Amino acid sequence: MSAADLTPQPGVVTVFSDIWCSFAHIAVHRLHTARTRLGLDGKVWFDHRAFPLELLNNAPSPRPGTDSEVARNASLEPGAGWQLWQAKDWLYPSTTLPALEAVQAAKAQSFRAAEQLDLALRRAFWAESRCISNRKVILEAARSAEVVDVDELEAALNDGRARSELSAQAAVSATDRVNCSPHLFLPDGTDHANPGIKVRWEGGYGIGWPVIESDDPKAFDDLLQRAAAA
Repeated sequence: MSAADLTPQPGVVTVFSDIWCSFAHIAVHRLHTARTRLGLDGKVWFDHRAFPLELLNNAPSPRPGTDSEVARNASLEPGAGWQLWQAKDWLYPSTTLPALEAVQAAKAQSFRAAEQLDLALRRAFWAESRCISNRKVILEAARSAEVVDVDELEAALNDGRARSELSAQAAVSATDRVNCSPHLFLPDGTDHANPGIKVRWEGGYGIGWPVIESDDPKAFDDLLQRAAAA
């Protein structure tokens, strides 16, 4: 995979994101709910690709940053599922790479399997305060997704067959073709970084807080209809 081939096939939306990105949590929730509302389930699929923040920033995502985003961003989409971290401090995930790898492994089964595992892992982290670095948590999320063949997923994680794909996606994320998490690419050749939301930061990340200057949830209706029309 290269930075030049990011335009997906008709009926597919490519989604670059990280699981511990709150704006991606909003975007993925809106993609799923809008797709169902528009009657596009089974007609438009989400191709999840990794935008691994810890590799791009050369450090794990700081917990003060995600904590500062919860209250503000949860008000935009409370239905996505949120809570301040409730588990023990040492259970806060230090990496999302195993979870991101699992989503790529599930995608070898089907787009639907990857979509549902990705959604379950986001809920596990943001709404349930679960350590998605942990293999047991990842596999439990896969079982909750129901459409994932958990035995096949565990075998893929054991032999690392999706790891090279994760590395390739990280390399693309480091180019100027992918700007942030989330960044969506459509079959018509357009791309949309953090669609519908304009945000700025008051103070540094992990010190200050996000200020939402504008928010248009309906932006996802247009993106999905264009993906279906293509």
